Amino acid sequence: MDSLAPGVCLQNISKSFGPHIEAVARLNLELPAGRFTALLGPTGCGKTTILRMIGGLETPDGGTIEFTPPSPAVGYCFQEPRLLPWRDVHANVALPLELARVDPTQRSEAVRRALELVGLTDAADRLPGALSGGMRMRTALARTLVSQPQLLLLDEPFGALDEVTRLQLEEELVGLTRDRNVTTVLVTHSITEAIFLADQVIVLSSRPAAVRKRFEIDFPVRDANLRTTSEFASLTGEVYAALREGMESGS
Repeated sequence: MDSLAPGVCLQNISKSFGPHIEAVARLNLELPAGRFTALLGPTGCGKTTILRMIGGLETPDGGTIEFTPPSPAVGYCFQEPRLLPWRDVHANVALPLELARVDPTQRSEAVRRALELVGLTDAADRLPGALSGGMRMRTALARTLVSQPQLLLLDEPFGALDEVTRLQLEEELVGLTRDRNVTTVLVTHSITEAIFLADQVIVLSSRPAAVRKRFEIDFPVRDANLRTTSEFASLTGEVYAALREGMESGS
């Protein structure tokens, strides 16, 4: 991937939907370049709205979002895989490159690399209906990565999966993001997922979203054993306490 992973700065961001729903109000947030940030908060607090504004899918009512360097290549992975059922895995992953009119030879090689990254090389010719939930999510992730984004936005990509599959994909995602210089932002409801994956966890209050607390996560090794350590359990408790306080206070 491009070495210039962007830093993102949100300043005094506000967003409302109609006269009665204030999703975000005067939010200030720093997303360091090349690091993994998790946004954690109660349902409906504005997490996905923040992510969509960073990705350009929503326009803030006020404030600014600055990227350094500007205009990064953005990859967005949604809560559902959103695969085209009539296209096999290879063709689904290739779609962004087709739309960008990438040369077919280059496109095929990029898809091959993306499928190799997520462990789906042997499933390239299978239709989505023949895939498990985890494989469909891997396909969606490969489609997001195939364009080599500098900014990776993840909106609860593993939320609908069973626990075992979810844990496996979290471990794979750690390798995918840390082996490449990419700025990553994850929206999640899972405290353990946020702690396992992120370099920093931002705990948000109830709507309108405000930063309740910021946690620096500094585990030198991220593997399955990490979740069984006392340090992981202790930090989980701290984040839970901050999340609960934010839900009760609303700010």
